[in-house]
Amino acid sequence: MSGIEFILAGMLAAATPFLLAALGELVVERAGVLNLGLEGMMALGAAIGFIVVYEGGGHVAAFLAAGLVGVGLALVFAGLALGLRANQVAVGLAVGILGQGLSSLVGNSYESLTITGLPKLAFPGLSDLPVVGGMFSQDIIVWLSLIATAAIWAMFRYSRLGLILRAIGENPAAARAIGYRVTALRLGAVVFGGAMAGFAGAYAATVYTPLWADGMIAGRGWIALALVVFGIWLTGRIFFGALLFGALSLASLVAQTEGWAVPSQLLSSLPYIVTIVVLGIITSNKRLLKVNGVASLGEPFGP
Repeated sequence: MSGIEFILAGMLAAATPFLLAALGELVVERAGVLNLGLEGMMALGAAIGFIVVYEGGGHVAAFLAAGLVGVGLALVFAGLALGLRANQVAVGLAVGILGQGLSSLVGNSYESLTITGLPKLAFPGLSDLPVVGGMFSQDIIVWLSLIATAAIWAMFRYSRLGLILRAIGENPAAARAIGYRVTALRLGAVVFGGAMAGFAGAYAATVYTPLWADGMIAGRGWIALALVVFGIWLTGRIFFGALLFGALSLASLVAQTEGWAVPSQLLSSLPYIVTIVVLGIITSNKRLLKVNGVASLGEPFGP
C-alpha cells in the first residue's frame, strides 16, 4: 500500500474522534455555550469505554457507558455554568482537568492492556477500487458518524429545533421573550455535547487504537474545539476540517516510515501547528466571524 492509499484508507477513521466531539460542541456553541472541557470528557469516556470492553461488556455497552460519563461531566459543567452562571471558560477548564484526572485514576490498572476493535464493513465493488477503495471499508462507528454529520447539518438547516438553538445563541433574551426556555434548551445542548465527547473518547480507545494508555487522547479534545471555529460553526466545513486533521495525523506516520529526514516530533506536532495557523487566519477575519459566529457565545444568561 502506497502512502497516499494508506492516508485515504485511514483518513475517515482518524477523523472520527475529532468529528464526533466537534459535532457535539457545535450544537453546544450554537446554543450560546462554550464548553472547554472536551479533552477531559473524551479522556474519561476513553477510559470507561476501554474498561467495559476489557471486562467483557462489549462495544455497545462501552459506548453507552462512555456517553453516560460524558453526560455526567456535562451536568457538572451545566450546574455551574448555567445554574450558577459561573464563568464558562473557568468551569470548562476545571471540568476538563477533572475528567483527565479521573481517567488516570480509573485507568491506572489497565495501562498498556489491549482489546479487539471492531471489524470493517465494506461496500461491495467500491472497496475494490484502486487507490480510493480503502475509503469504502470502515467500521460501523465511522459510518454512523457520517450519518450523524448529515443529521446535524439537516437539523440546523431545515428543522425548527435548529432554528431555535440558533436563536437562543444569537439573542437569548429575545428568545425567552417569545416563550422559549433558554436554560433548559442550553442544558439539553450541553448534555448532547457531553455524550458525543464520551463517544469520541470511546472510539479512540476501543476501536481506532484499541488499547489504554494514560494521556492517549493527546489533545484531540482541543483540536475538536478548534475545529468548530475552523469550520466557522458550519457542519460541512467542520466535517472537512476533521478529514484534514485526520489526514495530517496519518501523513506524519507515512513520513516517518518512508524515512524522511524530518524529526518525528515535528511531524507529530504538524496537526497542532496547522490548527494554530488556521485559527490565526480565521480569527483575523472579523467580517467572517460576525456573519457566521454566535453572538452570545460564552455569556452567562439568567433571571
